[in-house]
Amino acid sequence: MTYPAYPEYKDSGVEWLGEVPVHWSVPKLKHLARIRNGRDYKIVEVESGGYPVIGSGGEFARANNFLFDGESVLLGRKGTIDKPLYINGPFWTVDTMFYTELSQRVDGRFLYYYTTCFQFDQYSTNTALPSMAQEDLVNIYLATPELPEQAHIATFLDHETARIDALVEEQQRLIELLKEKRQAVISHAVTKGLDPDVPMKDSGVEWLGEVPAHWGVVRVKHIKASIQHAFVDGPFGSNLKSDHFIDDGDAYVIESGFATKGVLNNESLKQITHEHFSTISRSQVKGGDIVISKIGARYGMCSILPELDKPAVVSGNSLKLTVDLKLCDPIFAVLVLRYLRERGAIEDIVNMTAQPALSLGEMNNLPFPLPSLEEQKEILKDASQRITKFDDMAGECEHLIALSQERRSALISAAVTGKIDVRGWQPPEKLQAANDDAQKGHEVVAV
Repeated sequence: MTYPAYPEYKDSGVEWLGEVPVHWSVPKLKHLARIRNGRDYKIVEVESGGYPVIGSGGEFARANNFLFDGESVLLGRKGTIDKPLYINGPFWTVDTMFYTELSQRVDGRFLYYYTTCFQFDQYSTNTALPSMAQEDLVNIYLATPELPEQAHIATFLDHETARIDALVEEQQRLIELLKEKRQAVISHAVTKGLDPDVPMKDSGVEWLGEVPAHWGVVRVKHIKASIQHAFVDGPFGSNLKSDHFIDDGDAYVIESGFATKGVLNNESLKQITHEHFSTISRSQVKGGDIVISKIGARYGMCSILPELDKPAVVSGNSLKLTVDLKLCDPIFAVLVLRYLRERGAIEDIVNMTAQPALSLGEMNNLPFPLPSLEEQKEILKDASQRITKFDDMAGECEHLIALSQERRSALISAAVTGKIDVRGWQPPEKLQAANDDAQKGHEVVAV
């Protein structure tokens, strides 16, 4: 839907605002609200009850007291500075946040929407830890109509952004559903094969259930290549530490982030000298090898390393598996390993200490369903075609989400800066009621 512009505009005198409706004023933020510092919440924290403690991500704790009670817009002071929040009621906010005490000249929701349009990057005082100075905030210019019009614009934005947010949530739910269907296709393919009528047998593994009768059920160690150090972990402790990293080195260090995300940026990889590489070369990893995350919450995630322009080793938080290409396709191996993680098989062999960690010995002995190499390739071809459909649909959803979020931001900016005139807008329920009344009136006249 398109909205009209205001009948007449004037120069605001502020570059980022440009022209504003002729009847709007252009005050500084300090003329609309007082900005106050948040305070350390530890002195008032309680386990339950009390009042919300608000950080940049919203409520995260409870307090036995409040800093302010009423309508307020919260702004980041350090760290996350570009995510304003709106609250109405008693609250406590942390010392890395500002809160506002609003004057009678401004509607709280209107100001909240306005602050989402602030160009925070132009005011940040520290690139390492983004920070906002109160002096910079209070001197930001805004364009504002009278209070009733502010409230009307805020109501319009409440309604329209809620519609957009609902659309985004619907698309996000669809993406999750597509991910589930995608995984179901993979899981079925790597454990049951393609032929629904094939005879089945008990795998002897509870979480694996039945597999095709002609398949083997081996251990991970049986699919690794017949070479030295085919399945190894990264260097331990002081054998690879930050002191060893240099710029423009001779060898890369592949960390667990690649295993969990499957994305590699050569320019951001840590590097070491050839001399140090030779001392830890048992952990060498090459293109086509599987890198497995060993430590942390995402243990067991894995990806296939692409070809590199330099030698490489896995870091201490990763494992490297080189598969026997005569027995197993690396892509099939990755899909099976991901299935094992999904089914909890890998969780069963994790050492649950302060940091969850995989045991190389236990990983070697994980059961592994293994059809012939020819059947693996048929399974991968079929699964790839079906997965591509799900990925394409998910991509369309993500594109729609991006467009919706862009439209949301543009709509807010246009409304609060007066680029569009929404004074004639009515909530759909009121518009419908007005139409019903008009229809009733028409019917009475007709009689």
